[in-house]
Amino acid sequence: MSQYAKSTASTYELPHLDALEAESAHIFREVAATFERPVLLFSGGKDSVVMLHLAAKAFWPAPLPFPVLHIDTGHNFDEVIAYRDETVARFGLRLVVGKVQDDIDAGRVVEETGPRASRNRLQTTTLLRAIQEGSFDAVFGGARRDEEKARAKERVFSFRDEYGQWDPRSQRPELWNLYNGRHRAGEHIRVFPLSNWTELDIWTYIAAEGIELPPLYYAHRRPVVQRDGMLLAHTRFLQLLDGEQPQETTVRFRTVGDATCTGCVESTAATPAEVVMEVAAARVTERGATRADDRISEAGMEDRKREGYF
Repeated sequence: MSQYAKSTASTYELPHLDALEAESAHIFREVAATFERPVLLFSGGKDSVVMLHLAAKAFWPAPLPFPVLHIDTGHNFDEVIAYRDETVARFGLRLVVGKVQDDIDAGRVVEETGPRASRNRLQTTTLLRAIQEGSFDAVFGGARRDEEKARAKERVFSFRDEYGQWDPRSQRPELWNLYNGRHRAGEHIRVFPLSNWTELDIWTYIAAEGIELPPLYYAHRRPVVQRDGMLLAHTRFLQLLDGEQPQETTVRFRTVGDATCTGCVESTAATPAEVVMEVAAARVTERGATRADDRISEAGMEDRKREGYF
């Protein structure tokens, strides 16, 4: 290749974040063009916030052509719920909320009891019910392949059967970024526009785009309890074990979920740039470091995904 050709070719190579953004925008538009009733899962966590930001850019200046869905365990951090409602109002979104409490009250699930109880696993029933009630045929999720080994097996278009179950052997090839959304009535596709992003990419993008997040993602003082090698926030949802004493520490959250099983890390990172530096030095994924629900068994996440989890 001539020197001129090399120079010309290089000018068309997108920077890393721009390439990821373009890929995500293509996925959103592909779904909007081929599915009848898509919905975007929005919890107020950093990945769903970035996903919403990307979707808004993909369709701008038009409004988002689908609603957002929050699966509410009832044990959420107050800061996250406040952020969720503010964001929905700011974007003018239609919010659908699936409440785990409704399934508990109806007897569809049985709530765990005891100091280690969590509603996290109960979300699966609520999610599948919300998908069925909304007749949603495509569900955007913010999962990334670098988070956990079961999620590393996911395609961008993840086929789910009529029971909402995931089977890695039934997933379809995606050569040359060609996606197969074919499904029968009652089946649906989970779509992951952030599949090829890493935690570092997410935070670098948040810093570059000036994306606002719930304040608990940055360093703050909070009473915590040390349990099973993690720091759990001492909230009204956490029942103390014998001998546990809350202590106030400067922490931040790397991921956000049910308050009963989401840990935090000691940190002084108070800005996106400082978090980027911290994440760049980390050697454990955010789920591996701060999610008690992933420690149920070696294949805990994969077992839950087979049942219909995110």
